[in-house]
Amino acid sequence: MGTICLVEDEENLVNLIKLNLELEGFKVVCFKNGKKAASHFEEYMLYDLIILDVMLPEISGFMLCELIRKKSNIPVLFLSAKGTTQDKIQGLKLGANDYLAKPFDLEELLLRVSVLTQAKSTLEYPEFKIEDKIIDFKSFVVKCSEEGIIYEFSKKEMLLLDFFVKNEGRVISRDEILDKVWGTDQFPTSRTIDNFILTFRKLFEVNPKIPQHFHSIRGVGYKFTS
Repeated sequence: MGTICLVEDEENLVNLIKLNLELEGFKVVCFKNGKKAASHFEEYMLYDLIILDVMLPEISGFMLCELIRKKSNIPVLFLSAKGTTQDKIQGLKLGANDYLAKPFDLEELLLRVSVLTQAKSTLEYPEFKIEDKIIDFKSFVVKCSEEGIIYEFSKKEMLLLDFFVKNEGRVISRDEILDKVWGTDQFPTSRTIDNFILTFRKLFEVNPKIPQHFHSIRGVGYKFTS
């Protein structure tokens, strides 16, 4: 599936991430020291994804990201115990594609890795615009040109939104949404979908009470139009 470089100094976390990425079919190259990783990147950077911890011995992940961006557009994912909004913004400004705060859910990490290592985004473009809001499918956020990041999606919100965009203009039943987004191993109710739609309307509709994008189709389900 590809090769990933992991730069992380917590040995237990290195072993956990490496094992699970290898189970997903990736080859994983690991470094536990920022300076050693920097020396390696000076000579070699042919990876499908680089995962960086922020706080590393000798050279920080932020400094490594700057070095990487001078040479390559390889996708970069930050993992960090520094999970404040300001830290995330700093990482993204340095050119990272995504930022995941510790402690994190392993399934979410693998989902983000899957998105970042795909040859193409799950969508035709990594970003999608609704009104004045921009959905960043790589970073799981919605941005506004005047306010910056205004909302961070959960993985289920992101999957549901992705499903709507892929099926734009088509009436989708609640049963199909539950099957495609939640799968057969989980048992949410149709009310769960309704709550997600309320969130989307608050974010994207000019008037949530008169939706122009997320339409309810009585007795069937929903239809999305951009």
